[in-house]
Amino acid sequence: MRAAILHKTGQDTLDVRDDVTAVGFGPGKVRVRLRAASLCHSDLSAMSGVLPQPAPFVPGHEGAGDVVEVGEGVTGVAVGDRVALCWMAPCGSCAHCERGRGHLCVTSLRRLGAPGFRFDEDGAGGPVEASGFYGTGAFAEEVVVERDAVIKVPADLPYEPAALIGCGVTTGIGAAVHTARVEPGASVAVIGAGGVGVATVQGARVCGAGRIAVVDPVASRRERALAFGATDALAPEELKGFAKGLPGGGFDYVFEAVGRAATVRAGYDAARRGGAVVVIGAGARDDLAQFSMGELFFNEKRLLPSLYGGAPVPRTVALVVDLWRAGRIDLAGMVTHRVGLADVNEAVAQMRSGEALRTVVTLD
Repeated sequence: MRAAILHKTGQDTLDVRDDVTAVGFGPGKVRVRLRAASLCHSDLSAMSGVLPQPAPFVPGHEGAGDVVEVGEGVTGVAVGDRVALCWMAPCGSCAHCERGRGHLCVTSLRRLGAPGFRFDEDGAGGPVEASGFYGTGAFAEEVVVERDAVIKVPADLPYEPAALIGCGVTTGIGAAVHTARVEPGASVAVIGAGGVGVATVQGARVCGAGRIAVVDPVASRRERALAFGATDALAPEELKGFAKGLPGGGFDYVFEAVGRAATVRAGYDAARRGGAVVVIGAGARDDLAQFSMGELFFNEKRLLPSLYGGAPVPRTVALVVDLWRAGRIDLAGMVTHRVGLADVNEAVAQMRSGEALRTVVTLD
């Protein structure tokens, strides 16, 4: 089958091959024929080494397809079911899962580097094993994953929006609904107008936010966010002055969807006293945000990290599906580009340049 391989961390391009095999099927596993995958910025972060993922590996974690085989002991999904991949899969039995906080379960992180694919490296004299990004690997025609790494979705949900739900949409909408619990009439800023940022805009709109300002250095990206419910489009240098003009001297909620210390700091400064800064972006471990103890105490601004939507992922996915079915969110409009697997490096370039909101890689 075909799949895209990153051979070494730090490489800019993927190697699309047709000699790859999905491996590891057995008890507790599910084999999925993928139909669509979308490129998320976290894939680029894994390729560059910002996010830990041993190479060689198959990137991609926003994927959707059909179950073609289930292993012994698998329940809840059957052959023919439509599913979305879940890259931070809950085990169901740890302390986090038992408290209803399955999105914090780290069991799946122990699978980093576990073989999910095999291919013949040119001149290596034998087969080479590769992992799938965070236990998935959506840039492949087929994948074998743990049962907890798939979420059943309705058969009438098209593959492309189902793929988006696997990460970015769930993350952004969940941050607004579950983590921040944005109140009707609240003022909101979203820093970063990529896929997660636009999903956050839609989540804030669903919550009834009165004002939603999107902040991005790329004019086309911030203008595009207006179509999804943003009321104001700001360049980064405009954020501070705009925030000061609001009642209370800042936003009620600021969402940071970039993953950098500098933008977290800018978000903190743009929030009003007593407001909240919700950190959604996945950043580097050594990128340190600084706050003084005095300002933390005096301003009573809340710092709220939000991982994968801030709630059990199946719960957030179900919410997103309901909102989509009711016509309250636009998923199809988030797909701005489409490429075949052979052209996946075009998708990488589009994400790096900011040209694409979401590029879908078709796998039919």
